[in-house]
Amino acid sequence: MDNTNTIIKVDNLQTSFFTHRGEVKAVDGVHFDVPAGKTLGIVGESGSGKSITSLSIMRLIESPGRIKGGNITFNGEDLLAKTEAEMRSIRGNKISMIFQEPMTSLNPVYTIGDQIAEAYQIHQGLSKKEALQKSLGMLELVGIPSPKARLKAYPHELSGGMRQRAMIAIALACNPQLLIADEPTTALDVTIQAQILRLISGLQKELGMSMLLITHDLGVVAETCDYVAVMYAGKIVEYADVTTLFKQPKHPYTVGLLKSLPRHDIDQDELQVIKGMVPSPDDLPEGCRFAPRCPFAREMCVNSLPDLRDQEEGNQVRCWIHTDEWDGPEVNVKDDYDYGYRTVEGTES
Repeated sequence: MDNTNTIIKVDNLQTSFFTHRGEVKAVDGVHFDVPAGKTLGIVGESGSGKSITSLSIMRLIESPGRIKGGNITFNGEDLLAKTEAEMRSIRGNKISMIFQEPMTSLNPVYTIGDQIAEAYQIHQGLSKKEALQKSLGMLELVGIPSPKARLKAYPHELSGGMRQRAMIAIALACNPQLLIADEPTTALDVTIQAQILRLISGLQKELGMSMLLITHDLGVVAETCDYVAVMYAGKIVEYADVTTLFKQPKHPYTVGLLKSLPRHDIDQDELQVIKGMVPSPDDLPEGCRFAPRCPFAREMCVNSLPDLRDQEEGNQVRCWIHTDEWDGPEVNVKDDYDYGYRTVEGTES
C-alpha cells in the first residue's frame, strides 16, 4: 500500500535465526509503509513475527538472529546501512520503543527520574539538573500522580500502570518522529489498558508523531489504528485501512480472527476459534502458510504460496481465492467461513 507522505518504509524484510536445527525464518519478506502522523497496527497470533519485525526496525536483533535482507527506509535514510553508533543516535531520539513488560525494560537500580533524564543528556546534551526538570514535565504529561516524588522512585516502587506510564515518558522524552509500541498493555488489567491506550493516542495527536502498534488484540486495533497489517507465520497476509479491514476482510485468517472476537450484540454460547496451530518457523508449509488451517484450502494452496496483491477496495491480500488463478468454487470468505476445519479434499478432519 503506497502512501506519498511516508515516515518509514519496510521492503522485503527478512530476519532469520540460525540454530543447530538450521535457519528459522521469523520474518520472511515483509512489506509495509507507515504514513506520517498515522498509526499502523501489526496484528497476529503469538509467533507470527510481529515483535521480531519491530526489533528489526530498531536494529536490536541479537545473535543467533540476523537481518538477512530487505530495506528499512526512515525519512529517506537506509537504517540497515547505518553504523551502530549512528543507530544509537536514532534510537530513543527519532525512533522510540515501548516494550511489552516495563519491569524487564526499566533498570531496577536507577530512579525513574534518572532513566528519563538519560535520554535528554545523551540526545540533547542537557545537564543533569536540566534533564531532571524536563523529566518532571514528562511525568506530568503522562499523568503520573505526585510526579516530584516519582522522580526519585525506583521501578519496583511503582504499580504496573505507573511503570508503563514511565516507559511512555522515556520513549517520548525526545519527541520522536516514530513510536513503536510492542504490546504496550499486555500485562495490565482492563481498566488500566484503556487508560494507557487513551494516553498514547492523545500524545500521538498532540505531538504529531507516527506510530507502529504491535498487538494481538483486534479491539485495540479498531480503537487506535488507521491502517492494519495482518501477519501470519512471518508474512503479511492482509493490509488495509482499519475501516476496510473490519467491514470487508479478505483473507481467511483475518476473518477467523474477527470471528473469534467476543460479540456483545448477539448471544454466544461459546467463543469461536481457529483450529490448529501456527506452523513452527523451522518447518513452514511449502504453499500458503495458512492452508493447513484454512476451510477453503485446495491443492494449489498447499503447493504454491500466493503473492500479496492489490484489491479493488484498496487493501492487499495474500490468498489464491482473490486471484484469477483460483480453481475452486466462488467464495465469499467473510460469509462462508466455516469452523468445520476441513482438509484439502473437503472432508471433516
